[in-house]
Amino acid sequence: MKTMEIIKINTKQTNKDYFKGYFSSHGIQIVIFVITFVLMSVVSFFNIATSKTIVTFDINEYEVGQVADRTITASKTIPEDDEYSFSIYKGETIIKKGFAISEAGMQKLERMASAPLYIDWRAFANSMLVFLLVISLAVFLYSKPVCGYNIQVKEQIFLSIMFILVFAITVFASKFSTFSTPFMLPVIIPSSFVIILITVLFGQKSAINFSFILGLGVLYAAPVSVVPSLFVLCAGIATVRIMRSIQHRMDMVSVSIVLGFLEAAFLFVFKIVYNNIDSTTLFAVLGVALNGFLSGILALGFLTPLESLLNTPSIFRLTDLSDLNNPLMRKMLLVAPGTYNHSLLVAQLAEAACETIGANAILARVGAYYHDIGKMEQPEYFAENQQGENKHDDINPKMSVLVVRSHVKKGVEKAHAMRLPKEVIDIIEQHHGNSLIQFFYYAAKKQGLEVTKEDYSYMGKPPTSREAAIIMLADTVEAACRSLENPSVPRLEKFINKLVEKKNEDHQLDKSGLTFADIDGIQQSFVTILAGYYHSRVKYPNQTDPDEDEVPTVHEK
Repeated sequence: MKTMEIIKINTKQTNKDYFKGYFSSHGIQIVIFVITFVLMSVVSFFNIATSKTIVTFDINEYEVGQVADRTITASKTIPEDDEYSFSIYKGETIIKKGFAISEAGMQKLERMASAPLYIDWRAFANSMLVFLLVISLAVFLYSKPVCGYNIQVKEQIFLSIMFILVFAITVFASKFSTFSTPFMLPVIIPSSFVIILITVLFGQKSAINFSFILGLGVLYAAPVSVVPSLFVLCAGIATVRIMRSIQHRMDMVSVSIVLGFLEAAFLFVFKIVYNNIDSTTLFAVLGVALNGFLSGILALGFLTPLESLLNTPSIFRLTDLSDLNNPLMRKMLLVAPGTYNHSLLVAQLAEAACETIGANAILARVGAYYHDIGKMEQPEYFAENQQGENKHDDINPKMSVLVVRSHVKKGVEKAHAMRLPKEVIDIIEQHHGNSLIQFFYYAAKKQGLEVTKEDYSYMGKPPTSREAAIIMLADTVEAACRSLENPSVPRLEKFINKLVEKKNEDHQLDKSGLTFADIDGIQQSFVTILAGYYHSRVKYPNQTDPDEDEVPTVHEK
């Protein structure tokens, strides 16, 4: 009996600790969801309060002479005013089931529907259920197992703001007669504009997921027809597809033109499917075409400040950072030329590997360019910059380790000072993980010093992304293969496989998300690049060793 009580107590304590830990680690996300829910509720309240509804039925469903299908009684007293010269009293029967609706009864229905006292609380409760469904869908689509990454707070805030913006515009626009029809409402909904921003700032997966969430939100905001919701969904998916091939900011102009034509085509098809070709068709089609075109142009203007504010690794930001003529890279070329060339080759290896497995190739290239910027303060202590003299010969292994591993910390500090995207900073911080600095560890042991592996290891954490792991492997492989004699393809394959297996055995790849198939593809891409880099060259006739004293005369035939 006591054992069972102890088990129950331990179970309760475990559950309590679990929920406490969950809320402490996800507290900000939960707060954002609550705030989003409240703002959606405010917009919904406005929508319901300004709609002519009685109980849960639209006033347009009733007309004079119609046989009522239900009995409606007044739940509150409504006094007369300038527009209506009659009063309605609490408990008064307005229409009775089975009887025709009189003109006086119809006027009272209209009075009840337009009165601010008559808020359709059942419709408001229905909206709460819809919002819970939207949030549940968002939690599912942006969970790590589905989207493949942990959503950051800034992304969640931005997505929430964009959803509320589109939802509110849809609700408010539907109140105007010009946009009250389901085929005119898409003209004013800025869904493509929002999807473009999300695609560039947070990636295609995030934008696709948001398109489905937005479609559900618009479906509730415009309940007259599913056309606005279908249009938003189709336009969103098409926008993401178009944005896949862009590389430069000016590509947004062509995106705008294509998007304008596609949106016009979507709406025209819906018009045909729903047999709604009328006098407003031309205006509606031209309107959505203009919507699509302006979405791209406006997004181009908003992207630069948003990239700076959110500090995201957008395609445009990464393209700018990959320019080797920027001041930092030019300085590296001057003060640490060996590190500069090493970084270029690591970038080439990492980019090829990412393309092989479908990872973010341009992020890997930029991360590789900047992964060793911490070496610029003391470049002479790193092998690729040494020419004969080795600074480590004059200091003990313990000091050497402090100097070598400090380049990671200094690199992270430089990256923060430059406001590099977090994803690039993570690569700088994780490209050595917490691996052992073997050369100095064994040198210290050889000298008889008392050593521990922790004192001779890097202080970072193992890679948490595929791109960071690839750069770790590319960095290791490039540095090690420089010392490989006769780097033939079989020798490269064997040597690279050994290096990668060592990283895997040391648990450096455990949290990277790489599969065994990915690792095989990465190794093969490394071999292909390095085999081309180290290929043997043909010795030309009369080619001599430059160290020889005599230079023979070359006789031409």
